[in-house]
Amino acid sequence: MKREEVDKEMSFLDHLEVFRWHLIRSAIVIFLFSILAFIFKNIIFDLVLLAPMDPQFLTYRVLCNISRFLQMGEALCIQESPFSLMNISMSGQFSTHIKVSLFSGFIISFPYVFWEFWRFIKPALHKNEANVARGIVFFSSLLFLIGILFGYYVVAPLSVNFLGSYQVSQTVANQISLTSFISTVTTVSLANGIIFELPILVYFLTKIGLLTPDFMRVYRKHAMVVTLILSAIITPPDITSQILVSLPLVLLYELGIKISSRVIKNQKN
Repeated sequence: MKREEVDKEMSFLDHLEVFRWHLIRSAIVIFLFSILAFIFKNIIFDLVLLAPMDPQFLTYRVLCNISRFLQMGEALCIQESPFSLMNISMSGQFSTHIKVSLFSGFIISFPYVFWEFWRFIKPALHKNEANVARGIVFFSSLLFLIGILFGYYVVAPLSVNFLGSYQVSQTVANQISLTSFISTVTTVSLANGIIFELPILVYFLTKIGLLTPDFMRVYRKHAMVVTLILSAIITPPDITSQILVSLPLVLLYELGIKISSRVIKNQKN
């Protein structure tokens, strides 16, 4: 019996049962990677999450080199961390450790999690649609990784440095709580990873007929407004971070128009 015929005989509850097992396997993998992240906390915290506090962080060194290249002296150089971290809750460090471990587990296992969801969706596609979408797991994982790296190396350190050094008065020292700092870095990084999935979303919406390139072109200005709103939501409240997030969103939107046009063209041929 063909797979299509089997799918037709499956009830709604049967599909839910299949989907439940995809979720269970994904949760198990996330949990296992979270345990590894919990064990190797020195790497996760000292070498990754707390690294943007170090003046020798890659982003700061690049900015310093740019400053010297433009003959601006040390204007863009970060000489020292503008603030100190502190923990103000009895369980603050432990709860932060758990949250970061789960966050890390999801990031590391994203390719597998997406593959599990793709396995659930793929049988519903026609054979030619499944062939066209070949490599979707790889490209989705690649875009997610690029988004994470962009958020971590561009948006997060600039946000941390700006907000951490901002003072309304010299008499007020910046002592940032650990949870606030970690939340900023992880939220910005994860949000950018999700945003960079926009081309994948455009592809599927076009495939099912809910989106066209003409529609995207007509509402380009409206999309720019939505882009600014999204940037304001997912970034700390400073204009620099919002601009940095808005730029890739605009580029991804334009890329989405080209992808949508290509899908429509292939459907007509």
